[in-house]
Amino acid sequence: MKLLIKQRVFSWTDTYDVYDENGTPEYFVKGEFLSIGHKIHIYRHDTGEEVGMVREKLMTVMPRFELIVEGRTLGSIQKRFSLFKPKYEIDYNDWRVEGDFLEWDYDVRQECCPIMHIRKEPFHWGDTYVIDYACRDDELIGLLTVIAIDAANCSDGN
Repeated sequence: MKLLIKQRVFSWTDTYDVYDENGTPEYFVKGEFLSIGHKIHIYRHDTGEEVGMVREKLMTVMPRFELIVEGRTLGSIQKRFSLFKPKYEIDYNDWRVEGDFLEWDYDVRQECCPIMHIRKEPFHWGDTYVIDYACRDDELIGLLTVIAIDAANCSDGN
C-alpha cells in the first residue's frame, strides 16, 4: 500500500495534500501559522476531522517531535547526529529510521523487519514523498513520521 504526500509550495505554513495509491485524497496536513516550533495537524480529507498532530519539542540540541493521535502522544522522533546517513530515533514500537546520504530514501524497521520505505521524489515543486507500507495499521503513524522527518530537516537547516 502507498501514500503520496505533496507539499503545497505557495503556503505560509507546512501544508501537504496526501493521496492513496489510486490518487484519491486521504488526508490534509496543515501547520499552525503563529506558533513557536512546528505544530502540524493531520485531518481526514473527507470529514475534516483531526486525526493526528506532530508537535516540536523545544529546547533540544537536535530536532525532536511528538507524534500525537487523537489527543494521545504515541511516541516521539528525534534526529540523531551522524556524519553520512541521517538517523532518527523513534520512541514508538522499537522502530528505527535510517536514511541515505542525500536524505531522499528512508527505511523504517522494527528490529530486522521492514515496516515501511519512505522515498522523496526529486524534481518536484515542494517536497513530495511516497510511503510504501505493508500494514494498513501503520498508515497514520507513517504519515506522522514523514511529516516529522521533513520538519526536522527544515529545523536543522537542510
